[in-house]
Amino acid sequence: MKLLHRTWVILLSIALCVTLLGTSISYAAKPASISIYLDGNKIDSDVPPYIIPKANITMVPLSVISKNLGAGVSWKQSTKTATITKTELVLNMTIGQKFALVNGERVDLDATVQAINGRVMVPLRFVSKQMKLNVTWYQSAQTIKLQTLGGLSDNALKGAWVSTVYNLDWPSDKSYGNSEQQKQEYVQMLDELQAMGMNTVFVQVRPAADSFYPSKLVPWSKYLTGKQGQQPDYDPLAFMIEETHRRGMEFHAWFNPFRANTGEKGIADFAPNHVAVTHPEWIVQSGSKMYINPGIPAARQHIIDVIMEVVDNYEIDGVHLDDYFYPSDGVFADDPTYLAYNEKNILDKADWRRDNINQFVEQLGVAIHSAKPQVRFGISPFGVWRNLSKDFSGSDTKASVSAYDSMYADVRTWIKQDWIDYVVPQIYWSMTLEIARYDKLVDWWANEVRGTNVDLYIGHAPYKLGTPEIGWSKPEEIIDQLKFNTNYFEVKGDLFFSAKDLRRNPLGLIPLLQSYYQVK
Repeated sequence: MKLLHRTWVILLSIALCVTLLGTSISYAAKPASISIYLDGNKIDSDVPPYIIPKANITMVPLSVISKNLGAGVSWKQSTKTATITKTELVLNMTIGQKFALVNGERVDLDATVQAINGRVMVPLRFVSKQMKLNVTWYQSAQTIKLQTLGGLSDNALKGAWVSTVYNLDWPSDKSYGNSEQQKQEYVQMLDELQAMGMNTVFVQVRPAADSFYPSKLVPWSKYLTGKQGQQPDYDPLAFMIEETHRRGMEFHAWFNPFRANTGEKGIADFAPNHVAVTHPEWIVQSGSKMYINPGIPAARQHIIDVIMEVVDNYEIDGVHLDDYFYPSDGVFADDPTYLAYNEKNILDKADWRRDNINQFVEQLGVAIHSAKPQVRFGISPFGVWRNLSKDFSGSDTKASVSAYDSMYADVRTWIKQDWIDYVVPQIYWSMTLEIARYDKLVDWWANEVRGTNVDLYIGHAPYKLGTPEIGWSKPEEIIDQLKFNTNYFEVKGDLFFSAKDLRRNPLGLIPLLQSYYQVK
């Protein structure tokens, strides 16, 4: 996100950009790895912030802030005094002096102004009080969050998944072939979600190698008309995008990449242009389900082409993938593929599978950002990357499956390589389920994205409210999770699975959400 333009009314500046001409002073603390964010945007600095031990005072460089907020700056070498001016504010700060002059009046400082590598450093508490900034210090993340008066509005992502597979969320099976009813259902769903505080929808436009839009590559989804390949009398995707944007909400197109069927058993059940018909050699049967084989490069490219058809032709805000890569259970018979398409000579088939998915994710990200840099690309993996028992860097969990070992989703690599813009781990457990505690997993994922350009959103499970699983007997479980997330600057928003479960108001959740999100 680019730093938004700030008007003069927004802020009295804390800025300073000076060269101290040989001035230097010793300091008590070794510079720590502390990050600064201004209104959600990371600010780079050649002199990092640091903490003065015992006093527990954070020192920040004014020069960095000045470049983003545009204050007037002057430096008087003879007295080693910096003067910062903006609007009706005049600040004077002198090296080694434990007070500053604010419009001529003396204001004590928590610690003296210091010079580090030719840059002025001042105590954060002084900055927050005098410069009209909202400042938050996240100890665990070693991160300073600065917000100007104009940046205090809550623009965090608040989203709902809209499942079209099996007509779970939209459209209803009673609306087959009735475009007006489908439109009415979508509008009503949007209005209800927005009234709860949602600002983004993630709509499944490819449930199973099909589409909710006119495509040259895949057939129409059967969940529109009841029959795969049958064309409706409108473009559902175009309609949904328009209605969503009309409400000032974002629309992310959700693709299930490799699933090829949802109950169809034979060729007769598929449309003539379905991949199971046109490329049966790409299909692997695992139990009752068919999958497009991720090990075949041409098959992966086909899926990328399908997704790019939407990116190129529709005004979407994002491309979203779920966790259907390799199936997490059953036998996946891909030995012949492993032998035929292992140009890197990867010895372990599990590593080869992960490499197949890695190539797919990287190439898809490149394609999206080359075509439309503004379109965000994100993935929602299973909530546990790896258990601690399997990997010393894994989470303190005892999940029976994991993204890395079961779906062959090497999410850590995607994050570290910046192949994706955001990640949404499906943390569908409560704060009290010991084998996979919500709080431990949020902490783990926050640590994974820390210091990267990848945003973290958390996937929540309102569908579990009222079920016998531990921790889901009260609606406050969801609110407690949302509150817990505020401990981590890395958490930039929340998604709920799914729309129908929010709309049914489980255990009275809706008014609690409206209160938490301060819906007017």
